[in-house]
Amino acid sequence: MDMLQLIRHSKRETMSCSASSNQGDRRRRRRRQNGINKTTSHVECLLVVLVALLLSCIPCIRSFAPSPRRSAMSKRSIPILSLSTDEAGSTPTESEMASAANEFLLSSSQRQHTIDLPDEVSNSFMQYALSIILGRALPDARDGMKPVHRRILYAMNGLGLGPSGAYRKCARVVGEVLGKYHPHGDSAVYDALVRLAQPFSTNQPLIDGHGNFGSIDADPPAAMRYTECRLTRLASETLLDDINMDTVQFLPNFDGSEYEPAVLPAKVPILLLNGGAGIAVGMATNVPPHNLGELMDACVQMVKGRNHGVEIDDAKLWKIVPGPDFPTGACIIGKSGAKSLYTTGNGGIVMRAVMHLEEVSSSKKKRNAIIVTELPYQVNKAALLERIASLVNEKKLDGIADLRDESDRDGIRMVIELKRDAVAAVVQNNLLKKTALESTFSGNFLALFGSGTVPQRFTLREALDCFLDFRFQTIRNKCIFQLDKVENRAHIVDGLLVALEFTDRVIEIVRNAPDQASARAALMDPDTPELCLSSAQADAVLKLQLGQLTRLNGDKLRDEKKTLTESQATLQNLLTNDTAVRDSMIEEFESLKKRFATPRKTKILPDEDEALSEIDYIQNERSVIVVTRGGYIKRMPLKTFETQNRGTRGKRGASNNMSDDNEVAHFFSCNDHDTILMTTQSGIAYGLRAYQVPEGSRTAKGAPIPSVLPVKSEDVITSVLPVSEFSKNEFIVLATEFGWIKKTPLAAFENLTSRGLIIASLADGDRLNWCEKCTDADDILLGSTRGQATRFSASELRPTGRTSRGVKSMTLKKGDTIADMNVLRKDDEYVLAVTTEGYGKRVKTDEFRKTARGGSGVIAIKFKAGRVDDRISTMRVVNEEDEILLITSQGVIVRQKVKDIPCQGRSATGVLVQKVDVKNGDTISTVSIVPREEEENGN
Repeated sequence: MDMLQLIRHSKRETMSCSASSNQGDRRRRRRRQNGINKTTSHVECLLVVLVALLLSCIPCIRSFAPSPRRSAMSKRSIPILSLSTDEAGSTPTESEMASAANEFLLSSSQRQHTIDLPDEVSNSFMQYALSIILGRALPDARDGMKPVHRRILYAMNGLGLGPSGAYRKCARVVGEVLGKYHPHGDSAVYDALVRLAQPFSTNQPLIDGHGNFGSIDADPPAAMRYTECRLTRLASETLLDDINMDTVQFLPNFDGSEYEPAVLPAKVPILLLNGGAGIAVGMATNVPPHNLGELMDACVQMVKGRNHGVEIDDAKLWKIVPGPDFPTGACIIGKSGAKSLYTTGNGGIVMRAVMHLEEVSSSKKKRNAIIVTELPYQVNKAALLERIASLVNEKKLDGIADLRDESDRDGIRMVIELKRDAVAAVVQNNLLKKTALESTFSGNFLALFGSGTVPQRFTLREALDCFLDFRFQTIRNKCIFQLDKVENRAHIVDGLLVALEFTDRVIEIVRNAPDQASARAALMDPDTPELCLSSAQADAVLKLQLGQLTRLNGDKLRDEKKTLTESQATLQNLLTNDTAVRDSMIEEFESLKKRFATPRKTKILPDEDEALSEIDYIQNERSVIVVTRGGYIKRMPLKTFETQNRGTRGKRGASNNMSDDNEVAHFFSCNDHDTILMTTQSGIAYGLRAYQVPEGSRTAKGAPIPSVLPVKSEDVITSVLPVSEFSKNEFIVLATEFGWIKKTPLAAFENLTSRGLIIASLADGDRLNWCEKCTDADDILLGSTRGQATRFSASELRPTGRTSRGVKSMTLKKGDTIADMNVLRKDDEYVLAVTTEGYGKRVKTDEFRKTARGGSGVIAIKFKAGRVDDRISTMRVVNEEDEILLITSQGVIVRQKVKDIPCQGRSATGVLVQKVDVKNGDTISTVSIVPREEEENGN
């Protein structure tokens, strides 16, 4: 449809459909004759033409490339005609309406000319686009500021709103910005001011807000008449500190009445530090925030590389700045998105909320709950809660019993209560998949380069290079300004020293002069060789008071002259020596890091493609792992427990709640890089790294095992074994409570994962309780609860598959069961036997002679008289230089040296090793050997 058809169609739509009716003609003729609707007809026709013309210009707006059709249209200029109505009242023609439209668009001074509508739209749109790109939407790569942000900070600095001053109403600041610098709406200025003050939007807020500045729930801020603000110390010292030293260029404002800085003299890369987002015409930017300390380290290394002529490589740069650091914390999954963003300027960064499992009380019942403490960047918490509730109500998300928000000023806390039969890992995975708890930050590095006039996509290295070049030039400009001040002051001091040297002559000239101008001229007179001062020096001398003509003041001036000379030399060196400028930059960056840097908030976790390198992110420290009979597990640093004397009460290493859930079942020490082999009483084995066990305090209950491993609720972890290396010459020895034993190659468990594998077939009522490593050169020592023990060679056991039942280890009396199993090696010296009531002793391993497998064994310990309920709790192989950790079923822990426990024969009853509250049902639960220091360092 061409333009003529559009006009005709629009006119038919606008005019009455009864134009052919005689009655309608008479009615319209009567109205025109009465002069009622003459103006309305003109306006209607003009609107029709404007609509048609705008519709025809849509292709021009979509593309600025010339086309044959547009060229043809541009050649046909629209003549300017006056719209008139004849005496008969006939309707104006289409050409007359088009002419009227052109006349409406043209100003009175241009009516003798013609315009090409496509060219006019193209030029106007380009001007609008450039205004948006350069003046509103995109930040400058040098100081990281958009014009509105720069104007806000500069206006606040002009109002004296420093970090040590009083707060001022935001309305006052907005008015100052609008009246002097920013010719736009007040809402745009106030919204920008609010974002600079929000700690959940920027890593380092540049404005210190006082009042309601919004929340992470997307609550709007209070009106500007209620809120107050001032500059933060970071903004004052890193952006505005050198603003009055001619460091940057100043430009006239929109009406030429004021001057504003074209860029702020930034000392830190604000663009990367706080990030920024903007949508311009045909382009957009979205820069994530980063950690200040990491950025300063990267700047220091890049400047050092420039000093030595060696450019830092990308691998080292990524190691210093591994990824964004969001103000809301959360986690980043993998480094691939960040590397793509840093190398190409475009990439998606996967963010995941920080969650943990916790037991909460609800309606007098205890339930497991997923606690969300950190959200991905720019996620609306209120909308997230509504989304989860909607999914639960629509039956798209199962396993959730209740949902509530317990967030306060101390931080975020979203509580997602689980149903009794819900598997926490499954619910958590569904939440990550269906809600914003896991989202992607779409990064797009785009900013203004080339002195703020060229929109350009950039990389991490280019952003830092641009900032460093700008900072280098800023320091040079500052040095020029300071050098000028120093030279002027040195010139004045020289004149004052001359005046002090010839004090009598100066006084005589001033006394005899008829006026001040004559005195100035006399001091500047070349015929007076001892003086011959300059105009500035003469003015300074005339301003001297008589009290300043003392010898003491002369000494001060000479000291000042010396200081000015040194400053002048330093500034001259900075202006001529590039290395000196870079050295000052390094000192400045290190100082800023020390003063303003904060720890990283966002953790970087490996993704599936980086699973093999996950261990590289974890430090191999010594830890203690506790597993309770109630199904809870936790990890604690070994340094939490220091050595104590024998017979002491010890420190509590578990929750002080006396319930059955807190009764300790397993307690051992290991390295964080070790693989933890966990076996259940039903014969299933699970594997995970030690650092994957959630860390807790000494008195914490720990995390539910189902949140770490997919263990069934009716199953119990009965044995835990740390494995540092899967050797082909080693085996796993498994023993059950009824005395069955088997040996399986350790390599069969190398691919063991948290999904679990069946490792033994058990009889009804039997439980798999022990799992140890051994070789064919080792011996197996088993002890029963009634005090019997048997020892035989491990080579007597034939290696079997994972699912076999095994063979009989020893003959047990009625009511007797296996208490412990150990692997004896050549260098093992003693066996430590500890009873449930706290008595123990050391026995030399040589006293346990080898017997045939399946026998009844020999006596290992005799129980104290009167303690009929005492049983062997643990029989553990130890050496004299070892240290042990003893833990009771109620969580009391004692750390002792083995040499403090006496060595006795097999038939001895032992000594009191740890005081146990037997009356209240407390018993010794387990004994763990603390790794030797030299072994730890060797790992």
